[in-house]
Amino acid sequence: MSTSKQSSAPQPVLPVLDGEEPWTDEEVAEQRAELQDELERLERRIAATEAELDALLRGGTDGAGRDPADVGSINFERDQELSLAQNVREMAEQLRLAIHLFDNGEYGFCEICGNPIGKGRLQVFPRATLCVTCKQREERR
Repeated sequence: MSTSKQSSAPQPVLPVLDGEEPWTDEEVAEQRAELQDELERLERRIAATEAELDALLRGGTDGAGRDPADVGSINFERDQELSLAQNVREMAEQLRLAIHLFDNGEYGFCEICGNPIGKGRLQVFPRATLCVTCKQREERR
């Protein structure tokens, strides 16, 4: 029985735009870790937000015996929390997709045009799935 070192799986090769430096193995590993860390942070935030929402909903909004301004304030706060919770869930879903793409060797390519998203953009916004051009087109619609 030979004793060989366990080698880690090779890092995927991530695409870059013309003029960008190629990703180093260390940068690729850091990018994957950043995606995972951010997802874990958002999952904790989702759990905390859901607990806050549960407390707000348990407080009731029927208004019986309450000042109308208080009921309006409670309803507004609940609606704000629901909106924030939905935004965080959407960001977590984007991160899950980015991790899936990363693990399947498809990370870093634009979902619309198939061109590289760009190293700089991914380092700033790791869950990006669109290149700058396609993102700008999408936002104009």
